[in-house]
Amino acid sequence: MLKIKGHEIGSVLVKGASNRRAIQFQNNIITILKKIGVNENDIDIPLERMAIKKAKASATWWISDYRMHYSHNMQKNYVENLYVLSRVIELEANRVLSKENTLSEFISEFKEDKDVYNKRQDAREFFGCEHDETDFTVINEKYKMLSKELHPDKPSGDLEKFKQLNVAHKILKRELT
Repeated sequence: MLKIKGHEIGSVLVKGASNRRAIQFQNNIITILKKIGVNENDIDIPLERMAIKKAKASATWWISDYRMHYSHNMQKNYVENLYVLSRVIELEANRVLSKENTLSEFISEFKEDKDVYNKRQDAREFFGCEHDETDFTVINEKYKMLSKELHPDKPSGDLEKFKQLNVAHKILKRELT
């Protein structure tokens, strides 16, 4: 059982027909986003050629002039990552449809800043990672090491750098998990 954005999501084990299942999950995301007013042409969900391989699943869409994005990379393969992505988007969109949340709240949950790419590059530089590092375990290890070093309660601590560290970690965590 996964807990993401306050939702408990049961894991799915896809043994066969993974490419077909990936297309089903992609179509599910498109269908639910259309229900809250997103134009199908404004939705981008890249599919992996081999849905059973280890790869991040992501979805990007535009609504009310905002670029929205969500990705997941914590499962053992692409199709299972896409399933989790589908469930999170579906649960959040259903909150809007049931009027539990407003569309503005939905937007704030998924919107990205216009300079998100620069922020991601800056975050990787802060951690001393390669510009194309996508392994969150590597970034998390560097985060733990730096947080011990920069923590304000330590003699070598630096409050401003510690704040920067947490912002950089949050940016990359959102991108990679």
